[in-house]
Amino acid sequence: MLNAFANDGFPASHKLDWPNMAKTAIKITYPNSNTIWTTADTVKLKWNTRNIPGNKTIKFYLSKDDMVVQELGIFENLQYADGIPLHRGLPAGDNYRVIGIELFPDDKYSIAKYATPFFTINKASRPAKKVAQKPAEKPVVRNTFEGRKLTYVKELTVKGKEIRINLWDHGRKDGDIVSIYLNGVAVVSEYYLEYRKKTFEVQLDASKPNDLFLYAHNLGKFPPNTVSIEIVDGADSENIVLNSDLKSCEAVLINVEK
Repeated sequence: MLNAFANDGFPASHKLDWPNMAKTAIKITYPNSNTIWTTADTVKLKWNTRNIPGNKTIKFYLSKDDMVVQELGIFENLQYADGIPLHRGLPAGDNYRVIGIELFPDDKYSIAKYATPFFTINKASRPAKKVAQKPAEKPVVRNTFEGRKLTYVKELTVKGKEIRINLWDHGRKDGDIVSIYLNGVAVVSEYYLEYRKKTFEVQLDASKPNDLFLYAHNLGKFPPNTVSIEIVDGADSENIVLNSDLKSCEAVLINVEK
């Protein structure tokens, strides 16, 4: 939850000297309060960490009015990332923040998060209108559900139509209540997230891409709702982190190998 951060964006619990603490921490040094971005530009991120190895990953979001408006990406802890495109449709404003969240921490009870001070994003000038070209035909994929936008963070191909899914809370247990939908049908309904894995099996439709998405019924104490999902296909498995708030849902697209 963004208001859990101090004015400089660094959690009060992390204010002690870094060498004397074993917990992990993230501090984003760019963007900062003097930053001005322009929609449709490519941007960079800079950050420092404590007790997070370089091969660990951090997920970054762009928020406006404490609501996530764009996922900026998942990056290894190299303390720098660039070439990140901003959505052209972002509204202008001076109330944007970047949020960084440690993924798959060694200590699941202590997950490092950080929110920058507010900064500005301006609108880009409208590009010249181009002659529309007929797009290549693609399978129809769901992009909204009950008025919420679906954002696909991963596309997978599995060998069989029957897969097993393990679901558990990613980070702190904070009262998140979620449902999991497959192709618009709830396979887990209004589930209170726990650290203990919940396991269920689903059958996919081999004739089309299958959308599996997280639907938040509340925001818990630390929005957005974040879950870890393991998709098990025989001897193979894939771990994915999904987020959801009351306006948007992250999703996975699953294809069955033909």
